[in-house]
Amino acid sequence: MDTFPDLGSLSDQELKDLIQQLTEEEIDISYKRRILHGKIDILRAELVNRLRKKHEGGEDVITGADVQKLTDILAGRAGGDPTDG
Repeated sequence: MDTFPDLGSLSDQELKDLIQQLTEEEIDISYKRRILHGKIDILRAELVNRLRKKHEGGEDVITGADVQKLTDILAGRAGGDPTDG
């Protein structure tokens, strides 16, 4: 992250330009955030559909391994490698 400028050393125009630049950056980031949230919603819906189908087919939706992973996470024992467990 960039360091914040010395506001006292900026002219009025430089302040206006900086406000405009940061406003445009915020709009861009906000747009990207909304896109990511949309993708996350789609992925969650797909996961729910798959879990529902498993449940309707008589399969276990949550396994002992899932419970153990959650237990480890809540106990602060989660490793850095998401493929562990």
